[in-house]
Amino acid sequence: MPRQGQCGTWGLKFSWRNNYHLGCEFQIYRGSITAVLHTCMSKTRVHRLGDLQLKIMKLLWERREATVAEVHQTVARERDLAYTTVATMLRKMEARNLVAHREEGRSFVYRAIVPSDDVTRGMADHLIERLFEGSMADMVSHLLTTHEVSREELSKLEKLIAERKKKL
Repeated sequence: MPRQGQCGTWGLKFSWRNNYHLGCEFQIYRGSITAVLHTCMSKTRVHRLGDLQLKIMKLLWERREATVAEVHQTVARERDLAYTTVATMLRKMEARNLVAHREEGRSFVYRAIVPSDDVTRGMADHLIERLFEGSMADMVSHLLTTHEVSREELSKLEKLIAERKKKL
């Protein structure tokens, strides 16, 4: 439920929190509304996205904003999807606090509200936990034995490991 509170002498502030440890403040100052998304606990939500959702998020991270038509046009190049399917997916993603929209004329303009680093970290952690029971060493071992790795990539990995060891 929204809570109303004073926001200085300029206006009112409404805030809410949900089960995903996210909160939102709507601050009304002299007739303009600002929404601020923030975490209310140290634990952050793990974002698990399907292929279509990830494709949409990558597009929004790249462009910063896009209408439903622009998202549909880009996604439809690879998959035969109806415009309404893309619009429904964006609404569902908004309900999950992944994207937000604003109205521009008769169009909805969407933007990502979750940083790409948060999604990458969450999905990678989830993958490591499910496939390798949380073992980073097992994951790296699997990748090194099942994929071709160039000398440059090995050097980069060695450098990252050396830097990490210094921090321990």
